[in-house]
Amino acid sequence: MSMIAIKQVSKSYGDFQVLKNCSTEVAKGEVVVVCGPSGSGKSTLIKTVNGLEPINQGEIVVDGTTVTDKATNLPQLRSRVGMVFQHFELFPHLSIAENLALAQMKVLKRSRAEALAKGAALLARVGLSAHADKFPGQLSGGQQQRVAIARALAMDPVVMLFDEPTSALDPEMVTEVLDVMVELANEGMTMMVVTHEMGFARKVANRVVFMDAGEVVEDADKEAFFAEPRSERARQFLSKILAH
Repeated sequence: MSMIAIKQVSKSYGDFQVLKNCSTEVAKGEVVVVCGPSGSGKSTLIKTVNGLEPINQGEIVVDGTTVTDKATNLPQLRSRVGMVFQHFELFPHLSIAENLALAQMKVLKRSRAEALAKGAALLARVGLSAHADKFPGQLSGGQQQRVAIARALAMDPVVMLFDEPTSALDPEMVTEVLDVMVELANEGMTMMVVTHEMGFARKVANRVVFMDAGEVVEDADKEAFFAEPRSERARQFLSKILAH
């Protein structure tokens, strides 16, 4: 059964159509990388999965819940769909430990002690136990992004969405974030990842979705995509990205 099903999704901002009849599926335990040139609609597509971007037509189903149904409780759905953004979206006035505990207490109604304990275990997992009492501004970008991943995991999500999680980082911090993501993938977490990191895609993706101008141009097995992309557009994109 598919964990995420995106069916014929279209979205416009006024006259500008940002998504055109996009369809893809992510099976339980699968890692799907979404790539393509800037402005191709990748980030918009991933934000439709948990209802952060409303759509004009089509249907999105996550773990049996129809995101696009008016009756769906979106906050409840989002608590089960972890999202990690390009910019870390941490609360600057809260300590790292508090950043991890807040949504657990508010949304999952965990006790403070329970939420802090869960947060501490996840900070250890991403290698940041020593930083629990610091504030986000005292951490490097790579550390903040690892905190953001730990915070998403604290909600026990069934799916993790990553929207260009390394694009705002200094090059030397990219690996520490990707390492955490590789580990998650190896543990069987269902993941949809918008990224330009083709090394990551080659290492852990099961499938690659290539977008251009708001459309899904290719949706292929990873090996097939890198060995022999079907579209000229994907070939151009890969030749530019892999040449460096």
